[in-house]
Amino acid sequence: MAWIDALFRRMVQLGASDLHMTSNVQPMFRLHGDMQPVEGCPVLTPEQMLPILWEVAPERNRAEYESSNDTDFAYELEGVARFRANIFRDHRGPGAVFRQIPSKILTAEELKLPRAVVDFCQLSKGLVLVTGPTGSGKSTTLAAMVDHINKTRSEHIITIEDPIEFVHQNQRCLVNQREVHAHTGSFKRALRAALREDPDIVLVGEMRDLETIEIAIETAETGHLVFGTLHTSTAATTVDRIIDQFPADRQAQIRTMLASSLKGVVAQTLCKKTGGGRVAALEILVVNSAIASNIREGKTHQIASLMQMGAKTGSRLLNDSLIELVKSGQVDVDQAYLKSIQKDDFVKKCQSEGIRIAARTEDEGAPRGPLPAATHAEAQPTQAANTTRNAGGFDDFRRQRST
Repeated sequence: MAWIDALFRRMVQLGASDLHMTSNVQPMFRLHGDMQPVEGCPVLTPEQMLPILWEVAPERNRAEYESSNDTDFAYELEGVARFRANIFRDHRGPGAVFRQIPSKILTAEELKLPRAVVDFCQLSKGLVLVTGPTGSGKSTTLAAMVDHINKTRSEHIITIEDPIEFVHQNQRCLVNQREVHAHTGSFKRALRAALREDPDIVLVGEMRDLETIEIAIETAETGHLVFGTLHTSTAATTVDRIIDQFPADRQAQIRTMLASSLKGVVAQTLCKKTGGGRVAALEILVVNSAIASNIREGKTHQIASLMQMGAKTGSRLLNDSLIELVKSGQVDVDQAYLKSIQKDDFVKKCQSEGIRIAARTEDEGAPRGPLPAATHAEAQPTQAANTTRNAGGFDDFRRQRST
């Protein structure tokens, strides 16, 4: 058993989302969104770090790291969980981040995905994008959507990922999962090949470059349902990001193609839940004829107002989702304010609902700006959450590797 497996087991026990390994720094967990040192685990020197990481890294990734100073792969601890790994080099030396991928795929019901998001799973063709910053839960949402299709339709699903995260077993669908670098050279190469592999549904783990985006749009236009991800924060900026990838002389053509192929955007962000844990706030764009017309005509700045008018079709803005979470008691209003992108609009919505924002209250003349930092007492992790003593022989590790 690899030494780091003890950290992975403790990570799963605590419900931490990430393990951060940095040379000359004590390993840290991200627990409910906060960084916490792994108590009882030693500080690792650069000379100690690589042997630990090489115990779980495939040979191909070791070679890639030596040539480019970073590499991605997936690691599975049987019976515990899978982990998405990135090994890198920084000014301190070798380091790594491991993201926990639960063995069990959460269903759409367990995630409480809105009806509009589940309805995207019933489309026969078109492009559906799940967007948000790194660590916002895009992969979890997409996995739940693929799982819903797998249980309710009889189709051929191809996923292209880097690396494979959630593993889907065949249920009613045939699912082929391909990993970039392990099973194919690139996203664009696998996406081109997918057109010759008789798919009904294609999932593109990340639409990284112009050519991948273009092929994804073409695939959606030719009668396939395509799911993809982008690192954008709102539905409107998602449309702009796609169009801006292309040269100016091609943007009119892409707007036309996108207007006919884009069916929906789910832009999400994770919020800390009251009492612990995290919950996703979702902005949902359901593309109707009016929104398609705006995309075609380059009037993306009007999308937000059309989304407010299209609530009956399932569209909703991020601030509306945040307000719902506050009203249901799942998220503190100050946390929602932090996660809001259009903060002035969020304040107005709070005022109309009679919700007071402690950090910024317009009628009390509070200054505009970020929330004040948490007090020292608030910033301290709880004893229960930070109980990570000597998981799997940290003391033994100190004795063995102190030299």
